[in-house]
Amino acid sequence: MPTRTAESEQTDDFLPLPTVTFHILVALADEELHGYAIIQDIAARTGGEVRLGAGTLYRSIHRMLEQGLIVETAERPAPDHDDERRRYYRITALGSAVARAESRRLARLIRLARAKGLVPGKA
Repeated sequence: MPTRTAESEQTDDFLPLPTVTFHILVALADEELHGYAIIQDIAARTGGEVRLGAGTLYRSIHRMLEQGLIVETAERPAPDHDDERRRYYRITALGSAVARAESRRLARLIRLARAKGLVPGKA
């Protein structure tokens, strides 16, 4: 049985993550973004396979803010590169830990499927 770490104890209650939540955390993993930029990032990274509507995005963001996975940032781009109506979000340490835990969980699932010949590649 795997040893539980402080991080796994903190993150296990979030797993499995809703797909939208995982995509939002990945979008915010390396930069702060506003809502529309999150939508664009997810669509670009998935080759258009995942397209979020504004309602889905903002319901997810609201829940993620309450859970402490992301925070709204006070820092803003220069005014000539910004729209004051935009809200910017960044991933928290907890959000990063949860994204890592979900990534490990998904990787284990792929290994199991690969071992059964369901996914191409080495077992």
